[in-house]
Amino acid sequence: MHDPVHVRITLEEGVALPQYQTAGSAGLDLCTIEDFTLKPLERKLVGTGIRIAVPQGYEAQVRPRSGLAIKHGITLVNTPGTIDSDYRGEIKIIVINLGKKVVSFNRGDRIAQLVICPVIHAQLQQVVTLDDTERGLGGFGSTGV
Repeated sequence: MHDPVHVRITLEEGVALPQYQTAGSAGLDLCTIEDFTLKPLERKLVGTGIRIAVPQGYEAQVRPRSGLAIKHGITLVNTPGTIDSDYRGEIKIIVINLGKKVVSFNRGDRIAQLVICPVIHAQLQQVVTLDDTERGLGGFGSTGV
């Protein structure tokens, strides 16, 4: 196991510190700070009441929770959502209901997960042509089912 990355965090009053649910969990649970319902195909920007300072060289990724996805069709519109190391605003989550029923949430319900990941910056090098490969220009299913 790697040494932990230190991430500073502020919490709005009454908001619990995000936690890993098991020793092997990759993501910290993010909870809603409000009660709300989502109709089928409805999306909503949901606050978490937390702000973080991700160290330079890292990002925080906001990802869906698999249980909400399979049980209710709840996912995130932009996934993974990226929180850059220089962002200091509240973490908010764009949730969407892709299911067929209205789903209700209460303050404190887990709605997403936060994964801290290293980032490598690319140094772009403009060229006239790219090298040939077996795949070439094929995309969008060109390598088979």
